[in-house]
Amino acid sequence: MYKLKCITCGTIYDPEPNMYTCPKCGERYGTLEVIFNYDLINVKKSDFDKHGDISQFSKILPITEYKVKQVVGNTPTYEFKNYYGIKKVFFKYDGTNPTSSYKDRASAIAISKAYEYGYDTIYCASTGNAASSLAGLSAPTDLKTFIFVPKNIPIAKLAQLHVFGANVILVDGNYDQAFDISTKVGKKLNWYSRNSAINPYLLEGKKTGAMELAVQLDFEVPDIVFVSAGDGTVISSIYKGFYDFYNLNLIQKIPKIIGIQAKGADAIAKTFSNGKPYTPVDIIPNTIADSISVGKPRDVIKACKYVEKSGGTFLTVNDEEIKTAIFELAKNTGIFAEPAGAAAYAGFKKAISMDLLKKEDTVAIFITGNGLKDIKAVQDNIKINPIPPVFEKIIEYINGVKK
Repeated sequence: MYKLKCITCGTIYDPEPNMYTCPKCGERYGTLEVIFNYDLINVKKSDFDKHGDISQFSKILPITEYKVKQVVGNTPTYEFKNYYGIKKVFFKYDGTNPTSSYKDRASAIAISKAYEYGYDTIYCASTGNAASSLAGLSAPTDLKTFIFVPKNIPIAKLAQLHVFGANVILVDGNYDQAFDISTKVGKKLNWYSRNSAINPYLLEGKKTGAMELAVQLDFEVPDIVFVSAGDGTVISSIYKGFYDFYNLNLIQKIPKIIGIQAKGADAIAKTFSNGKPYTPVDIIPNTIADSISVGKPRDVIKACKYVEKSGGTFLTVNDEEIKTAIFELAKNTGIFAEPAGAAAYAGFKKAISMDLLKKEDTVAIFITGNGLKDIKAVQDNIKINPIPPVFEKIIEYINGVKK
């Protein structure tokens, strides 16, 4: 039903357990697309449920059996009308997933593929979310799990790994260094890789976010979508989800996709702005948004090509804009986002200031992670002085707040 196709040279391969990237083009230029024969996929709109999890998309996923016990997906979409002058703004909030991030969608497919191919050990390198996702979703299985994380991983995410019982390897370096060493170890020990971009099936899990949004909106997809970008896989998956649905005649268009990067980790944005042929620009990342703090994005080619095909672009936001976005998003919508998720909202605000949006547009913003996973970005703003348990003092304080 599906094949693997190199994003650069276009060579088509049959799926095999150790087929991760194109041997001709290498790991950076040779990431693989999963391509389907849409004529062989028989689906209709009534097959999908607005409250279904990602297993409802199994006919459009490259797996033989869905092996995850937890409910992944079925995350809420909130609608706000005339929001900052925009006709409709939808917030797709993945902080309600089992481990509170979008990465659960990818881990569910990686675990299913590990079983399908007969592996007993699975691993990944992560800034935190993919790590906690793999640890949590694999916990009820009999797979052994090894997680490589950089030394700056937020404590809340590190705690999740230990609670779930994963084998944690804390690398004295950044995410890119953890990624490189994990790949070497995984190949040597014949473990199944859940590493972003290297494993083409992760994108297939992540594309379910776009499909789910379409189902929840009665297949009337928005004009423009905002999503943060780090390694490039999530933003690529958003395009792929809409692309698959479009080719299955379930939606009438593919939205324009605007990728948002932190200014201190804007390798994909730099690559995109340099134009074609896309040549990766690597940097040393520095941002409070740890989930998108990537200096050597592995899915950069795919991200640039897919965003271009959608008619979209990339914008960058600084850390102060991200911090402001965390608070504003929470106060306006009730969504507490981690910095990477709030970056997409900050990008939406920047697009408004740049007159990139029209008042008649419909917009969707993907909020990819729960704010409780990384409170360091906001804790410096928490300044509360204790008040004596005296009635008059409490009333005095309340009157002061009212003013």
